[in-house]
Amino acid sequence: MAMASSQIAFMHNIKNNFSLAKIDKSWTLFLDRDGVINYEKKLDYIHKWSEFKFYEDAIEAIAILNKHFNKVIIVTNQKGVGKGLTKEEDLREIHANLAKAVENAGGKIDAFYYCTALSNDDICRKPNPGMGIQAAKDFSDIDLQKAVMVGNNISDMEFARNLGVHSVFLQTTNPDLALPDARIDLHYPTLWHFAQALDKL
Repeated sequence: MAMASSQIAFMHNIKNNFSLAKIDKSWTLFLDRDGVINYEKKLDYIHKWSEFKFYEDAIEAIAILNKHFNKVIIVTNQKGVGKGLTKEEDLREIHANLAKAVENAGGKIDAFYYCTALSNDDICRKPNPGMGIQAAKDFSDIDLQKAVMVGNNISDMEFARNLGVHSVFLQTTNPDLALPDARIDLHYPTLWHFAQALDKL
């Protein structure tokens, strides 16, 4: 579904005084994919599973995060499919293999949402909140007041704000981003560091 950005009723619910101590098993974790779980391909897309390379400790980090969150959900822009550069069946294979790798490490990905839209005005394309809204419709136990978005780009942080959830920025691909930033609640070097910080509470 596409619409002009001026027509999208974003929540823009800026979060204050957020700390990891608030998280319990009633919370939902939204995760970006590329640059969070796996290495990005510079100026390109990951087209096949053979090109998919996990960050060190990323799989183990997800297994740790499963102990602290009710659900772990991937939300990822996949413009390569929309451009015809990546086959959708290959994207599904990537996600199936990703889920299996996480399962083998004792973790679980509850759902994958991906947006192939080319237009930045499409409500499903981050930073627009459509994928998060759809997840909340699909899972009745998701409370967006108890949810966190983890990503490596400002568009992920804006997605969090537009959805009305907390934001955690990973410095994997943008280590020089000026902080603090009003769109970012917390920041960590990698997903492993985030998981470790939460697990030590």
